[in-house]
Amino acid sequence: MTAEATHHTDAREVLEGLVRAGKVTDVMVAVPDLLGRLQGKIFNAPVFLERMTGGTEMCAYVLATDVDMTPLSGFDLTGWDRGFGDLRVQPDLDTVRMLPHRPQTALLIGSALHDDGTPVEVAPRRVLEAQLQRLRDLGYLVKAGVEAEFVLYTDSPTDWVPAWPDNLDYGLQHPPAADAFFRHLADTLSKAGIIHEAIKTEGAPGQAEVTFAYGEALKACDDYAVFRHLVRDIAAQHGMIPAFMAAPQTGVGSGLHLHLSLWTEDGEPAFARHRGEDLPPLTERAVAGMLSALPHLAPLYAPTVNSYKRYWPHSFAPTRFNWGHDHRGCAIRVTGHGSGAHLEVRLAGADANAYLALAAYTAAITHGIEEGLTPRPACDGDAYEELDSIPVPADLGEALIRFADSTIARRLLGKEVVQHYARAARAEFSFHRRHVTDVERARGIR
Repeated sequence: MTAEATHHTDAREVLEGLVRAGKVTDVMVAVPDLLGRLQGKIFNAPVFLERMTGGTEMCAYVLATDVDMTPLSGFDLTGWDRGFGDLRVQPDLDTVRMLPHRPQTALLIGSALHDDGTPVEVAPRRVLEAQLQRLRDLGYLVKAGVEAEFVLYTDSPTDWVPAWPDNLDYGLQHPPAADAFFRHLADTLSKAGIIHEAIKTEGAPGQAEVTFAYGEALKACDDYAVFRHLVRDIAAQHGMIPAFMAAPQTGVGSGLHLHLSLWTEDGEPAFARHRGEDLPPLTERAVAGMLSALPHLAPLYAPTVNSYKRYWPHSFAPTRFNWGHDHRGCAIRVTGHGSGAHLEVRLAGADANAYLALAAYTAAITHGIEEGLTPRPACDGDAYEELDSIPVPADLGEALIRFADSTIARRLLGKEVVQHYARAARAEFSFHRRHVTDVERARGIR
């Protein structure tokens, strides 16, 4: 029996024991959708163990829809021309965890499969797995950490009343409502097996940041997907609604900063360096690959119309594809020292799917390594004034054109993935083109 099979056997035995003891009555099986949300079914636990550990079925449209779960045509995976048939979901027993906010419920994340057992290559988790495998084939493992920002609002999001009124960045005296929410969130994350490093208030009213433990890349994204699932329920219990938007209000930006580094298969940190030293050649190639490829991959880390309203000068969100040493104005920040040296990529907003954003970043690193690229000099001034750096796309339409026609994107991701996410971006862009906003009415009615 392989080590992987042994782990699955152990996980099944643990789950069976919990069911027998009456500690688990429901099993939630989920797949991350195109937006990174967990979608799936809640099974009766004994029935799941008897019949579903080998796989269950879900309508394929969960991987071919928009934020409103609208069945869309134009995808190769499924559509009206195919009757929106099912795909198989294979639960990964190693991802089992309890959901403290939902008593006696265990959660399993699954992999989407075709009828013949082959992976659905466009599924977000699979897109990341494929890129991690490409780097593994080059001899490197990826470790990642997630730094997530979001804004909490009271009552209805249509009122847009922040849960606290002030800039409390790094503040340690929180309003009672915020403190109660943070304590509840920390306790729930711990019980769900998600290790967070810190929770802090951020620079905008109602804004919070949660940083998670650094570790294996796929697990980091799994944990973040579960966090997104948990935080909505916890916030609701406190009369709050979290907004995972890149720009929930004019002048407010929330990022999804991903920290990553490469490690050898022997466990050695491949980016290791000390302060003041030149970048290791591998780090140089990684940075150069990102500067070269990420302008072509924006719909994977900036997938909505709102994504591009976060990019404005002196906002701590980048406006150009540049890099710097401990520079928070750049798209890529080289930070840490010794074995902790790593890259912080600041392009994704809170609306990004972590699996897809990290897939784009790792694909770009592979590009840099395989092509032996060298980066332009580090930014040592105002990153927003570095006019010879490529600007980030002005909007989703510009990003879509570059992505859909990019030979780099197709070579790194495959034609199937590019077509799928180009179709999703077109649907998002088309929706907004058809709808009139409050701002348009305010400026148009004179």
